[in-house]
Amino acid sequence: MIKLIIGNKAYSSWSLRGWLAMKQSGLPFEELVVPLYDADWDKRREGDEFAPSSGKVPILWDGDIVVWDSLAIVEYLNEASGGTRFWPEDKGARAMARSMAAEMHSGFAALRRSYSMNIRQIYPPAPVEDAAAVDIRRVMELWAQARARYGGTGDFLFGEFGAADIMFAPVITRLITYSLPVARFAEPYMRAVVEHPFMQEWIGGAQAEDWVIERFEQQAPTGG
Repeated sequence: MIKLIIGNKAYSSWSLRGWLAMKQSGLPFEELVVPLYDADWDKRREGDEFAPSSGKVPILWDGDIVVWDSLAIVEYLNEASGGTRFWPEDKGARAMARSMAAEMHSGFAALRRSYSMNIRQIYPPAPVEDAAAVDIRRVMELWAQARARYGGTGDFLFGEFGAADIMFAPVITRLITYSLPVARFAEPYMRAVVEHPFMQEWIGGAQAEDWVIERFEQQAPTGG
C-alpha cells in the first residue's frame, strides 16, 4: 500500500496538496502525520524515509518507489489512477490547468511568506502588504480566466474538482484565515473548495490536532 508522510494538518500547506491528491486518486493509502519542528524533528528528518526529500513533507512511498514534492505526487498519482481524475479532458483546458498549477507551485512567494497556513484561525481584516496584494490580484486573474473559459456549470476552476484546485486549496485557506480581500466571483469557488468532502476531512483533522507552533499562530504583519 502507498504510504504518504505529511506534516501538521493545521499548518502544512504542501502536505495538504499531497494529501488531497492522494484522496483524489481513489487509491488506498496509509497516512503518517509527523509533527513539524517538535523536539524530535531534526532527528526524524535524518531517517531513511525522509532522506530522498532532504527531510521535507509530503513524501510518498509506493513500495520501493519514492516521490516527493506535491506537483510530482500529483503527476505520479495521475498516472497510477488511470489519468482521468486530475486534469481536464479538453486539451486547451488541460494546458491552462497545468500552467496554473505550475505557476502556483513556483510563484506567489510574498503571499506565502506573509500569510502562513493556519486552518484553525480566522483573523480580522488588516491592511495587506503590497507584494502580497500583487500576488492576490494574480490569483484572482488566474481564477477568473479558468472559470470564464472552462468552468462551465461546475463549481471548480475547470468544472470538476481536479489538480488545479488541489494546488490552490492552501491559498484559499490563507485568504480565509487572514480575511484577505477577494473578488466577488471568487467567493462561491472558495466555498466549493472548502466544502468539498476531502477538505472537510482535512479541516476536521486539523481541528483535532493538539500541536501548536507559536510562530504560525500570529496575525500576519500589516502593510500598505
